[in-house]
Amino acid sequence: MLNKILFSSLFCLFTIISFSQERRFIVNGKVTDSLSTVRNANIINLKTNQGTFSSDDGEFRIFVREGDSLRVSSVQHITKVVVVSKENIKRKKINIRVKFNTIVLDEFELKRNNLSGRLGIDSKSVPKNKKDSLLREVMDFSKVDMKVVEAPDHIDKRVKPPMNNTDPTANFVGASAKAIIPFKHSEKLWALRKELAIKKEFPYKIMSELGEKFFFEKLKIPVENYFHFLEYCNPLGVEKLYKDGKILDIIKIFQRESKLYLKIINKE
Repeated sequence: MLNKILFSSLFCLFTIISFSQERRFIVNGKVTDSLSTVRNANIINLKTNQGTFSSDDGEFRIFVREGDSLRVSSVQHITKVVVVSKENIKRKKINIRVKFNTIVLDEFELKRNNLSGRLGIDSKSVPKNKKDSLLREVMDFSKVDMKVVEAPDHIDKRVKPPMNNTDPTANFVGASAKAIIPFKHSEKLWALRKELAIKKEFPYKIMSELGEKFFFEKLKIPVENYFHFLEYCNPLGVEKLYKDGKILDIIKIFQRESKLYLKIINKE
């Protein structure tokens, strides 16, 4: 009987330890270089393939646990991989410093010259190149009589394209009419890009607004299911409500839907 109790206690202890090791936490980070903060740096957790971007102040938030590797990349900097330590989890903070990507040019030789810097004098002192002289002879039209009009030959008539005298703006004739060909796809592309940026930033902004305790303690959403829960609520228009500043409506939706969501994942 004593052995069974001891075995059960050890089993529960190992379960708690393994669960704490599997759980991920949100940490605040900052990306800097030798000059200042780095904006728009791409930070990816290589273990979960979840990523984010640094703000204008170089700050970001991301889910990690001890031992995870964060890859930080930027256009002007060398890509860096940082391993999350126990101290980072304890302080919920990680600072990443990257180095500039220096581009080294090939070696070149700088020769001295006797140029004075005045074009009229220097052009006379520069030696003539044989190729330049040949090209000058070929392109010399001084002996050609430009006043003589040659009749078109048979080949000219055959290959000469037909003249198009149609006015391209004729269909736009009217009061104050203008022939304008807009880039009709550019507005759609920018709108799509803006929408994708909002979707990418929404999980981190709503977490910053409502706090970790609201999601993980009050609603009891597992940390690893945070993104999945937001996707579950997304058809109810939570992203649009956040864009319109209706935080109270979002809280009501989260409180109502979290109960059903927990039932679903517990059955699975």
